[in-house]
Amino acid sequence: MSNKKKSLTPEHEFLGIGKSFAYGLQHVLTMYGGIIAPPLIIGAASGFSSMQIAQLITASLFIGGLATILQTLGIKYFGARLPLVQGVSFASVGTMVGIATTGGGFNVVLGAVMGAALLGLIIAPFFAKIIRFFPPIVTGCVITIIGISLMPVAVRWMMGGNSKAADFGSVENIGLAAMTLIILLVLSKIGNETIRRLSILASIIIGTLLAALMGFGHFSNITDGAWFALPQFLGFGAPVFHAPAILAMLIATVVILTETTADIIAVSEIVDTTVDDKRIADGLRADMLSSAVAPLFGTFMQSAFAQNVGLVAMTGVKSRFVVAAGGVILVVLGLLPVMGRLVSAVPMPVLGGAGLVLFGSVAASGIRSLGKIDYSQQKNMIIVATSLAVGMIPLANNAFYAHFPRWFQTLFHSGISATCIMAICLNIMFNHVRVKRTMIDHHQLTKNVIKKPLH
Repeated sequence: MSNKKKSLTPEHEFLGIGKSFAYGLQHVLTMYGGIIAPPLIIGAASGFSSMQIAQLITASLFIGGLATILQTLGIKYFGARLPLVQGVSFASVGTMVGIATTGGGFNVVLGAVMGAALLGLIIAPFFAKIIRFFPPIVTGCVITIIGISLMPVAVRWMMGGNSKAADFGSVENIGLAAMTLIILLVLSKIGNETIRRLSILASIIIGTLLAALMGFGHFSNITDGAWFALPQFLGFGAPVFHAPAILAMLIATVVILTETTADIIAVSEIVDTTVDDKRIADGLRADMLSSAVAPLFGTFMQSAFAQNVGLVAMTGVKSRFVVAAGGVILVVLGLLPVMGRLVSAVPMPVLGGAGLVLFGSVAASGIRSLGKIDYSQQKNMIIVATSLAVGMIPLANNAFYAHFPRWFQTLFHSGISATCIMAICLNIMFNHVRVKRTMIDHHQLTKNVIKKPLH
């Protein structure tokens, strides 16, 4: 029995129910802002009332929790069995808003998500075959850009979250974020290992309490509304299938498959475990199955959350059962709107202060991978430099591809997918394509040349 325990890789370690749920709550708090943002945006674009948007959020939490449990615990052919949190993908938000406003309405959005997800379920095993094109030089670039691309999210949270709010970017908001950051750093310095691992959660809780004492946040409406509510099956009506909308969503789905593949590889490196094309395919199928079921409850495409990969890197808690516990918490939040309101009451600057370190740790993991590369070979320098530079373009100017075709914008508007595509292509170009050279053998040349006799 002891030999069996010793043979377990870190992701299969069970830490006990108490620790699993404590660490799992950290994952929920880390990704909560990200999982509720898409339904807020799409609901507003669809002209929904606040009650309907609340229903979208509840459904997103519930399905995200079930998807996380499937991804972490897994069944045959579904689930990578890695510490990956699932939730509504931000990569498809632009496409869904376009469909909702000009392409047929909300029910066409649901049909496009379901249709594209079913097609994604079919291509997932073939997509996973590209694992051999993800050596450290590719994964290092992708992991680094994941962390860099998340930094604007942390900065926006630090400033208050809502750019239209009067206090957005105020000294008070940024000061609260800085206070949370300082608390996190102090807790990370403490010798007790449990406190260090819970530093993210503890800093968010302490920061929230301090925010309440200072008059930040809106905690008075936590008890308003229903305390328990079941997600409604077809609560927004049946999905409507339009071929153009499905095609547009399929392009976004390819981006999601790319990003999820990158997240699976990133977390496997952090956990120090092996992934092959079969395990990646299982993870992608879990993504697509969850995404196909989601529209039946009024929510959208699911994918792995990159910010939670950073949490695994920072805390060193690598157990998939911890993330599964986070999935259970998400399901409960989806059933208990009052708990959702409690978590959503955490001020954005508090999340931003913690997110600054959290997302930075993702980039640090990528830099560590890139540190293994031999830069004395010029081709490696070119691959890394070009891939990261292309990934930075949409971060530097999000209107850079405004005049390009919609499918191109969908692929390259995300710095993560842009870096991933560029790194794969350059790696193939420099390391897999062999240019045939015409070798001239001097001896053969002199042998074949007809020499004129000297007269």
